[in-house]
Amino acid sequence: MTRTGRRPGISTTRATILEIARRTFADAGYAGASMRAIAAEAGVDPSVVVHFFGSKDGLFQAAVGWPFDPTGLTQEVESKAEGDIGAGLARTFLRYWDDPKTGPSLLAMLRSAMAHPTSAALLREFLARNMFATVTELVQGDDVALRVDLAAGQLVGVAVLRYGLRVEPIASQSVEELVEWLAPVLNGYLGTERRKALT
Repeated sequence: MTRTGRRPGISTTRATILEIARRTFADAGYAGASMRAIAAEAGVDPSVVVHFFGSKDGLFQAAVGWPFDPTGLTQEVESKAEGDIGAGLARTFLRYWDDPKTGPSLLAMLRSAMAHPTSAALLREFLARNMFATVTELVQGDDVALRVDLAAGQLVGVAVLRYGLRVEPIASQSVEELVEWLAPVLNGYLGTERRKALT
């Protein structure tokens, strides 16, 4: 019989739930993962999972290790766009990578995804559901998913060169200098060149 309630060590309980959640989300995806099933495997009541993580979204974000809440990302991109969605997307993306609070976590997560299949599956699921889906709200026309993926690939490539490998001169450019280079390319993928932010 599955034991319910709180395990003796709070930090141990949380770590156990996260370990099971990572495996479950990687295997079943977000839609196929159940908080109740994760709690049962961890040997705790579902209320304990809610206590630690608040919701399924909160558990998913913690399992992935994503260092900031993606809620409202579309509005953030628009607010930084100044009439140019490509610039807003690049500016928002680079701001999180440049931030000493979120940048190291993003780099660690990217490195982990490159080396471990479970981490890669988690990151793919998170990006598809929480990040790329948000950007698609700003894009119109055909092949939206492909164009968003291409834009994301451009940004991730810059992140690898700038923050992972520290390749010059990309590593020493200011964010705004990089935004000037990246915005036209991103707009080309997204079909949003110099378009006013959508309302």
